[in-house]
Amino acid sequence: MRKSIVTLAVTATVGFGTIFGGTSVRTEAASISSLKGEQNKIQEQRSDINSTINQKSNQITDLQNQQADVKDEITRLDKAIADSTNKINETTAKLESTKAEILELQGEMEVIKDRIEKRNILLKDRARSYQETGGVVNYLDVLMGSTSFSDFVGRANAVVTIMQADQAILKEHEADKQALETKQKQVQANLASIQKMVADLQTLKQQLNVQKADKDKLLASLKDQENDAHEGLMDLQEQDALLAAQQTAIQQAIKMEQEAQAKAAAEAARAAKAAAEAAKRQAASSHSSSSSSTSSSSSSGYVSSGSTPGVSSGYWTQPAAGYLSSGFGARGSERHVGVDIANPTAVPIVAAADGVVIRSYLSSSYGNCIFVSHSINGQVYTTVYAHMSTRLVGSGAVVKKGQQIGVMGNTGDSTGQHLHFELHKGPWTQDKRFAINPVGIVPLP
Repeated sequence: MRKSIVTLAVTATVGFGTIFGGTSVRTEAASISSLKGEQNKIQEQRSDINSTINQKSNQITDLQNQQADVKDEITRLDKAIADSTNKINETTAKLESTKAEILELQGEMEVIKDRIEKRNILLKDRARSYQETGGVVNYLDVLMGSTSFSDFVGRANAVVTIMQADQAILKEHEADKQALETKQKQVQANLASIQKMVADLQTLKQQLNVQKADKDKLLASLKDQENDAHEGLMDLQEQDALLAAQQTAIQQAIKMEQEAQAKAAAEAARAAKAAAEAAKRQAASSHSSSSSSTSSSSSSGYVSSGSTPGVSSGYWTQPAAGYLSSGFGARGSERHVGVDIANPTAVPIVAAADGVVIRSYLSSSYGNCIFVSHSINGQVYTTVYAHMSTRLVGSGAVVKKGQQIGVMGNTGDSTGQHLHFELHKGPWTQDKRFAINPVGIVPLP
């Protein structure tokens, strides 16, 4: 889960109502009205978050559909690459076969060349003989020198045979030369064709591999987007759960405020009756008596008792014993919306005021953390206790000021044992706009 969103989600807390001595019925009614107003605000936030959840769910569905399309395309490319690889192998084998044929043709061509060379020698001898004997004229002498008709016919047949033999030699010579040229062209054409086919197939395979690599990158990007969307959806769902818990806690706070109102009204009635009776006694008496009341002053300090901070008078008390290791505000490039109280000893963590635990759970960033809601004189406050080693109260528990709720630790996104303590004047919001500096409000080391 992304740390920035988780941090927003885990700091969610709600308003809680507590009636303190001396609070008027009018103030109590205002407190209930304020709590109901916070309930309405939370419902509006939940509506917005649920709308965003629907959008995020649609986005995830769309990303999954895109991934399915890309996977289909990758499957097609894989088949095409496999097909081109097979064709390259087949064509390469054919190229080797063609090279073998070329070697055979080269052998045949050497035989033809040898025959042509021999005929060239024979034809040269014939030409030299024609030149020396007069060629065709000698054939006439042969015919005219016949002694009889039968001798003439014999001589004529002999001349024809010789001439036909010469023509056959010439024809064979031309045929061999033509065959040699044809075979040479055939070999060159076959070799060039196959080489081009192999080159084309290799180029196609490279192109397909590039396309597949692009699709793989796209698929990885879509998966990352889906993971981010899922994380965002989980964050939104957690925020909605926290807001729902706030509504439940506020409803409980309203009930407690109403019960406190009824109790205060009963006490006021008893006090009024006692006052009336006292007035009657005073009227019957010859002298009057005076009464005084004292009130305890709030102390912003505390007296430590062992490892547990002393419980201060007033509304707030120190949440843990130790020293202030980090204050509220800018811390480097981050906004530190709380204060850190460090202690090398695993000291108790106590509730800073009366309240209701809205959530107690293990967070990836805040570790063991508890969120408590308070209502003081009609004002909703929220406190956050993070990085504890142990949690001692569960969600929905009612806690009293100074009650131990956990033990200091170093869980979650933490460096060193400490308590990360936050104070929000109002309910939690996603932008933490109600986070305030607890210094001067809550007693601190």
